[in-house]
Amino acid sequence: MEITNIMEYEAIAKQKLPKMAFDYYASGAEDQWTLAENRNAFSRILFRPRILIDVSKIDMATTVLGFKISMPIMIAPTAMQKMAHPEGEYATARAASAAGTIMTLSSWATSSVEEVASTGPGIRFFQLYVYKDRNVVAQLVRRAERAGFKAIALTVDTPRLGRREADIKNRFNLPPFLTLKNFEGLDLGKMDKADDSGLASYVAGQIDRTLSWKDVEWLQTITKLPILVKGVLTAEDARLSIQSGAAGIIVSNHGARQLDYSPSTIMALEEVVKAAQGRVPVFLDGGVRRGTDVFKALALGASGIFIGRPVVFALASEGEAGVRKILQILREEFELAMALSGCRSLKEITRAHIVTDWDLPRNRLAPRL
Repeated sequence: MEITNIMEYEAIAKQKLPKMAFDYYASGAEDQWTLAENRNAFSRILFRPRILIDVSKIDMATTVLGFKISMPIMIAPTAMQKMAHPEGEYATARAASAAGTIMTLSSWATSSVEEVASTGPGIRFFQLYVYKDRNVVAQLVRRAERAGFKAIALTVDTPRLGRREADIKNRFNLPPFLTLKNFEGLDLGKMDKADDSGLASYVAGQIDRTLSWKDVEWLQTITKLPILVKGVLTAEDARLSIQSGAAGIIVSNHGARQLDYSPSTIMALEEVVKAAQGRVPVFLDGGVRRGTDVFKALALGASGIFIGRPVVFALASEGEAGVRKILQILREEFELAMALSGCRSLKEITRAHIVTDWDLPRNRLAPRL
């Protein structure tokens, strides 16, 4: 079957994967309201396309923390990719590199930082969970740095794991042939069997609930890598991130897997962008499935977006080729959205190119959503 949009991979992944693995990737917290809202909110933003502009040449290139990438579409950290495909994070790393974009490797990857670095050149970020044992954290950050990773994406929305009911029902656990590769030598690479979700028990035992802003400052004393704070949804926390020395902000609700009834990330984006006042770049993570979604995020002030679930679904379906394909499809859709909106470069995408349902009607004739 010819794949014409990236959402089609989800159904294929559902057929191919064991239920426990698919449910782990696909589900959100509790009622999964935010999971649906991450998508639905995009449909409440409409275009104000500009016409009769020469769009014969379109430049989607941008820089992130000084690194040049081919498009503002990057790969978010998603855990345990070898549950989706035997090549797991290796395949994702190669696909990102081929597309000229950034891959973020999860702390809970089933391939280590060194293994992913060995796949060849590429700009890679490392997503960090802060463990109770700070020596583990320091060691991990040093290893990422040595392996050539260029930034740390610090996840700040997970002092405890959200209640993911599918994982509780399935008694989710990492398959016996896999380990959390970054922790293998530290006796932290396996999850114990649990009466609910094995991952929830692992988090309760290992991840530090005392994590606070002073730890963002501590992290800067152990690494020279720039730190992106991942999991910001409010203006207040955007300002505190900048005060604490963050090099950038990722607006994220953890793929709607943590606090249900958090706003969608596209709805929270503008508040965070306004609070940042251009002092650091702001990125969006969550709900992006179309090139038009990428355009809407940039129009609201994002410097780029990250995709998560589409990567694991494409990986489960077609391995590296699948991940290459979704990056190519999103790139082509985004280029088309730019052309049809009359934008030839990212800097030409402005707030005036969209209208949202929270905008005051510009006049009585503004389309009502």
